[in-house]
Amino acid sequence: MAELEKQISDPDFWNQPEKNQKVMQDRKRLEEGLANEAEVAGKTSDLDTLFELAREGEDVSGEIRREMTTFAKRLEKLEDSMLLAGENAARDAIVVIHPGAGGTESQDWAEMLLRMYLRWAELNGYEAIVTDRLEGEGAGIKSATFEINGDNAYGMLQSEIGVHRLVRISPFDANARRHTSFASVFVYPQIDDDIKIDIKPDDIKVDVFRASGAGGQHVNRTESAVRFTHIPTGLVVQCQSERSQHKNRATALKQLRARLYEYELDKKKAEERKVEDAKLGINFGNQIRSYVLAPYRMIKDHRTKLAIGDVDRVLEGDLEPLLHAYLVFRKTGRTAGDDKDDLPE
Repeated sequence: MAELEKQISDPDFWNQPEKNQKVMQDRKRLEEGLANEAEVAGKTSDLDTLFELAREGEDVSGEIRREMTTFAKRLEKLEDSMLLAGENAARDAIVVIHPGAGGTESQDWAEMLLRMYLRWAELNGYEAIVTDRLEGEGAGIKSATFEINGDNAYGMLQSEIGVHRLVRISPFDANARRHTSFASVFVYPQIDDDIKIDIKPDDIKVDVFRASGAGGQHVNRTESAVRFTHIPTGLVVQCQSERSQHKNRATALKQLRARLYEYELDKKKAEERKVEDAKLGINFGNQIRSYVLAPYRMIKDHRTKLAIGDVDRVLEGDLEPLLHAYLVFRKTGRTAGDDKDDLPE
């Protein structure tokens, strides 16, 4: 901390925006660490006092239970931040959702996932910005891209990368039969300007088109939506959230930089990723989690073996038990159950 304060006191510090932004972020993280340490020490002291009162014969059992429950939840949050791994864990995240085969069924499931993540962001104080949304035919979405901005957004959402499976009685089937739907989730770290990703103008194919909204509403009358195709890699990003083509271009370029950064990391770490994917089972095409709404109600993560019966709570954005279980599993290999998988096919 002393070294950071010395840098901040330098008269030239504020003339270097890129440098001072990183230093201030480091300072904020250190301050939060010190505050967390003080908070834990304070809570521990309070509990020691309550236990001492209990030993002296006072009836404080109810207060002890309340304090222990609150403290346990807080410790789990702090543990999550300690379990985060990788140089990009603290970064903002870009999330992309695609439905699998199955038409309306899968498109509706993709929209349910989109809502779940947006609710999670809202509940946890993250900023969520939908930058691209392609409506489905009749219901749901054909794709969606959104940003989750806030501390550790990418680190927390890495657990969601993969295929998500839904089993339910279809609301679109007149015979009320059970259907299985799939949707894929990809998560990329947002890349700061200080990380250099060389994008040559000649390598980008730019398409502009009219943005569209649900039900034909909020349709721009000008070609403000932008699609970038990176010719060497085939990566495609698009943005239509703004009415200004200039702003959509800037957002699309930011997303392309993030995709290219992840692409280059994948190339450099191909062998390492093969080992990790084999261990964690997060290959595209392999479901990482099942959400069963019929014939019974349960969500099961196939990597951590964690099963949750309160399906509605999860779909309303309470992902914390699932995210925490994955962080623990990735760090320690410890799962929440055995290897049995009794979910219906």
